[in-house]
Parts: sequence; structure tokens; C-alpha cells
Amino acid sequence: MRIAIAGFQHETNTFVSRLTDLADFEQADSWPELLAGDAVVTGTQGMNLPIAGFAQACEEDVELCPILWCAAEPGGRVTDRAFDTIVSWITDALGQFGTVDAVYLDLHGAMVTQSHDDGEGEVLKRVRTAIGRDVPLVASLDMHANVSPTMVEISDLLTVFRTYPHIDMAETGARAYRHLRNMIAHGRLAKAWRQANFLIPLHAQHTGADPARSLYDQIAGFDHQKGQLAELALGFTAADVHDVGPSILAYAAVQSDADRVADEMLASLIAAEPEFDVTLMSADAAVSAAVAMGGDKPVVIADVQDNPGAGASSDTTGLLRALIQHRAGNAIVGLIHDPELAQRAHALGRNARFQAYIGGRGPNDAPVKARVRVHYLSDGRCPYTGVMYGGGIATLGPSAALEIEGTGIHVVITSVRNQCLDLAQFRHFNLLPERARVLCVKSTAHFRADFAPIAQAILLAEAPGQFPCALESVVYENTRKMEIGLCERSAK
Repeated sequence: MRIAIAGFQHETNTFVSRLTDLADFEQADSWPELLAGDAVVTGTQGMNLPIAGFAQACEEDVELCPILWCAAEPGGRVTDRAFDTIVSWITDALGQFGTVDAVYLDLHGAMVTQSHDDGEGEVLKRVRTAIGRDVPLVASLDMHANVSPTMVEISDLLTVFRTYPHIDMAETGARAYRHLRNMIAHGRLAKAWRQANFLIPLHAQHTGADPARSLYDQIAGFDHQKGQLAELALGFTAADVHDVGPSILAYAAVQSDADRVADEMLASLIAAEPEFDVTLMSADAAVSAAVAMGGDKPVVIADVQDNPGAGASSDTTGLLRALIQHRAGNAIVGLIHDPELAQRAHALGRNARFQAYIGGRGPNDAPVKARVRVHYLSDGRCPYTGVMYGGGIATLGPSAALEIEGTGIHVVITSVRNQCLDLAQFRHFNLLPERARVLCVKSTAHFRADFAPIAQAILLAEAPGQFPCALESVVYENTRKMEIGLCERSAK
């Protein structure tokens, strides 16, 4: 059996003006660089990635035909040049392979391009044209996918992450393989798709707490019913597109069963909507609360709206200013994307002292002016150690840990945007997060997998940033009509 595999991932924040071009997919960042041919398998082996899980699950009689795998750090719309180039590499390779028995794609589900609001729908269209209708086509998606009717119609099956933080990415790829294998043996499944008409802010989608935890437990329950599969995508709210928001997928041997499962899950999702906790604290309140806490474990404050893993700039200074104002002391802040400052720290060397202007390069923000000491320097190759990305390497570019003199605050500065989700991203800079009083991370929920075990408390701060979590301030122009729930309460 010959199965062609490829990966093309981007989570697009349409509220960010900077476009995502081909070079962004070719470079390494939180993810590996663009991989081609056999390197797709060897370069992701052992990682918590869907394509790695799919490849590992394959049985001995499977001949994998790897094409490419690439991902860019979340950001603005993908350029037509990047999109057309990468998809053509995939479809051209499919033409060169000759006959394949199936195709698997490792996609995100929230890609938006200059010309296509439904990026994955267009990828699937072009791949389907290349392979014809008879070849099974399956894909795995991120939990934050905005699933469209085109994606459902053209694919034969879609699997979706079930955890946030996404600790089950490899398992989702493996599940795609298992159902693909069953499809090849027994035929295609009937499918049903339902959309909810409300939005859930990403910080409320955390699956370590209800109602998300209970919803995904219910989804997993269908795995034990022969011939049935249910999947739930909670959506990516920073994509102002028609199909933004939560959706249900259901597959079964007969259409009536698929419809029943989809309707049952949609009812559960709608019933759970009021239970999602959308609470955010102001930066001032979060820092004040953290400083007031005793205990010998750090308080973690998440700068949820400046998360580069959702397309934000990762350089806003609202939370840093609050730390300084409240004299938090013994605090670590990361990761702040400031290539110019990182370059200057490297030029001056370790232990150098100088006047710095930290972050704040975006609109409606300003750098923090402070006297700093260079605590540590790095080339930015930081091996992950946490459960989510363990086995991979964070590519931060030339980076530095700076101590703001007289405050006890350390700030980790990078040249490449990276979400702060792994304790290694602090330890790599000779910092001890377990001994800090306050840890400030530019992340929305992924940090929980590695930081929660050492934290006495986790606080979510509403500081300025390009990834809106407080949806009452968001103006949506392209979404379908939504009649109930969080979107109605928040969208203008």
C-alpha cells in the first residue's frame, strides 16, 4: 500500500497586517524548517507532530511517499506566492508518484491567504484535483480549526486535536491513519458536520477544565463504538472569516448514525456555552494579586493577548510595566521579540550594562526604558523538554536574558518570535523558573502543560496585544450571522 503524505500548516490572524511569505515557511522557529522527501519522516520522528504520529502508526506493508512538511509561526495572511508555491510542490509530487492508494495531509484548519479565506479548503480542492475522486484523502487538524463545508465535502475524513495544550498532536495523526486504513478495507464512511453559532475565546478553550474537558471526554467516548468517529474543533477567533468558530464532525457507516452523533454533540456544545470561563484580569490587577500571594512556588501570569503562537508580535510592554510599577521582584518575563536589542546585547557581551529600550515596537505601545545587565547570551537553539514539544528544538535566533537593574526582573529577548510554553525557554538562559516569585509568559494556554506543575497559581492578564481574547472589543466583518453566545455578546 502506497500512501502519500505532506504537511502545510499556518494559523492565520487576520487582524495582523504583516503578511506570511514563503521564507516564513522555510525557516525554523517553534517548528522545524521546511522538510522535503525522506526528511519529512526522519526530521519529525519522535516529535509530538501529527505527521510523525501518522508515520509511526503505519504498518509494515505501507510504503510512505513523503512530499514535504512546513509550518510558519502564526501571523498575518499567507501570501499567494507562498500558498501557490507550496501547494504546487505537493500536487506536482503527487503527479510524479503515479498511483497511490491514499493521501494524508497534516493541516491546521485556520489558514487564510490573500485570495482564499478558506486556505485548507483550497489545499484540499487542488489535491483532490490531482488525485481524482477515487483515492481516499484524509487530514488532521488543529483543535482551533475553523472547519468549512468545503473541507468536509472534499476530504473523506478529518481528525482533530482533543487537548489544549496540544499534547495529543501525534496521536491525532495516528488516529487519522487508523481510520484511513479501515476506510481502505471497508469503504468510505458517511459524514455529518454541524456549526455552533457562537465563539469561544481561546483562553477559555483550555481542556484541563470544564466544560472543554467534559466535551472532549464525550467525543472520546465514540471511539469505542464500532464504525463511528466524532471530532470537535473549537475554532480560532482571530480569523475574521465566514466559518470561524466551533464545529462538530461525525463519521459512521450509515448517514443516520453520523447525523445522530453530530446532533448529540452539537446539543452538548450549545448547553456548555455559558460555562466557558472568559474571565481576564487587568495587567495591574494580575501583578498586584501575584505580589500579594505568599508561598514558595511562582505565580504564573499569562500575557494571553500577546501570544506569538496566535499571531501576535510578542513584544508588548503592558505586563512588564506593571511588574516594574508594583516592584514585583524576582520575576522572569518571556519571550519578548526584539532582534535589535538582542543584537546589541550580543555586541556588548555578557555582564555588560547599558541603557535599553525593551520591546514596544508596535502601534499603541512604547518601549520600556531601563538600565540592564546582560545576564546570559545564546545562539537561540533551545531544546524543548516539556511534554508538548519535547524532542524538538526552539529556534530563537541570537537571544539574551537581561536583568533590569534594581528590580530583580529578568527579561528573555529573542530574534525569532516563539511562544513561551516550555520551562526550557527560561532554563536555557541560566534562569531558575522554579525559584522565581512571578513568571510572565506570552502564551494563551500552551504554557500550562509545562508551567502548571510548578505554579501555585495561574492568572490570565488582559494586556494590549494583537491576539484579541476579550472579544467584546473585536469588530468582525466577515463572519456568518451568529444569533447566540459569546460572539453576539462581544462582536460589534
